Amino acid sequence: MRLGDLAAALDLPVASDPSVEVTGVTHQADWARPGDAFVAIRGARVDGHSFIGQAVERGAVAVLGEGLPEGIDCPVPYVVVPAARAALADAAAELAGHPSRGLQILGVTGTDGKTTTSCLARHLLREAGRSTGLLSTVGYELPDGVLRQPPTHFTTPEAPQVQQILAGEVAAGAETVVVEASSHALALDRVRAVDFDVAAWTNLTGEHLDFHGSMEGYFADKAKLVQRAPFAVLNADDPWTEQLLPMAASHTTYSAEGADADWRATDVVEGPDDLRFTLHSPEGSRTAVLPMIGRFNVANALAALAGVHALGVDVPTLVDGLATFGGVPGRMEMVEHGEGEPRVIVDFAHTAPSLEKALATVRVTTQGRLWVVLGSAGGPRDPSKRAPLGETATECADVVIFTEEDHRDTPLQAILDEMERGAREAGRDNFVSIGDRREAIEYAVSAAGPADTVLLAGKGPEETLERDTETIPWDEMSEARRALQVRREALAADPAGSP
Repeated sequence: MRLGDLAAALDLPVASDPSVEVTGVTHQADWARPGDAFVAIRGARVDGHSFIGQAVERGAVAVLGEGLPEGIDCPVPYVVVPAARAALADAAAELAGHPSRGLQILGVTGTDGKTTTSCLARHLLREAGRSTGLLSTVGYELPDGVLRQPPTHFTTPEAPQVQQILAGEVAAGAETVVVEASSHALALDRVRAVDFDVAAWTNLTGEHLDFHGSMEGYFADKAKLVQRAPFAVLNADDPWTEQLLPMAASHTTYSAEGADADWRATDVVEGPDDLRFTLHSPEGSRTAVLPMIGRFNVANALAALAGVHALGVDVPTLVDGLATFGGVPGRMEMVEHGEGEPRVIVDFAHTAPSLEKALATVRVTTQGRLWVVLGSAGGPRDPSKRAPLGETATECADVVIFTEEDHRDTPLQAILDEMERGAREAGRDNFVSIGDRREAIEYAVSAAGPADTVLLAGKGPEETLERDTETIPWDEMSEARRALQVRREALAADPAGSP
């Protein structure tokens, strides 16, 4: 696309050389490729204009910015834009051919439950026969269902990557894509140029206030999704919904706690492997089964059901699909186990509050002892959370195994000592430290009784384990299955050694 055409599409003044051919856009000088337009963003500490030279050296053919600072040389055409981040998103969408316009897009935002709700919605759409993709914090999927990771130099995709992924969805034959929209993605215009059809809101609690400044600022950024979509799915149990209602062009509501809503759950029964409840919807009432644990997941299910229904899927199909959900990778993910074996669950909980919530959730349906295997990250991560982790783990679980979790260049023993200190200062002694994570998992699974539950916390869906200066491949689910197999072989060899 010629620079002049791109400028016209963004309603910007014609560039000094409109004939320059632009093939891509980026705001990171070291990502620039020949033919890219470089967007110079003024950050809190660094001005992107300082990197114009580097971007041009790498092949950038034009620069977009909010005004060229004095003393900065720009050897390629410079286009003045009102807002650099908005221009990055709009240019990326234009160059990608606005892929979201050819897709149905369900956006999901909120503090808790975004990933679970997104994965549930993706599953329900596929079970209804829709060719569906997913863009989430756990990765992205094309309709083939294979989980892929964006390039490692960013965690939440930036606007150009979002558009590239959506273009890939179109090329792969997707009809619908579920997009998990974080507050950072909304605040920084990463999903600005995505044409959302439905916005689902889970809840709002205090988080990321160092970035947003206040709960009001956090809410304002999250609310952008509801304001941009023609239809919203709102949580009647969340106090912030009252402010969202006038922002929504059209909406439906849901409640897992007895509020007056279009979608409701009553008669909730928590089993060891599933949740059962009566679903009340605009199409009537029926019994629903969700193969997940944790009562809070009823609300996530209602949000997903209502969101997918808004895209045209009927309630009987949704309820049938709900019963076959396989879970979210690394989020209260249950490992297949046989009769007479402990229940093993993989979860991402890695802070004291999240660990407390995870253990409380699992405790409800644990008949025997509750075990937890966990570590704490090293390197630049916050060391002050290690002792609280030790305290929380030993207070909320019956048996605790402290182990490694990406200790990097921090001595592992120092991390274990801190977690042990937290436990001892709380007056607890129900723990043991086993530095090698594989050995720790094997120990817990082998020693646990048939009625026990073993929670493997901290790694969740992560694909690597950082040990000293080495990064090794890691799959927590595979390690759990391996430990169960070791247990089976040991019991077969010595039946009298059963826990």
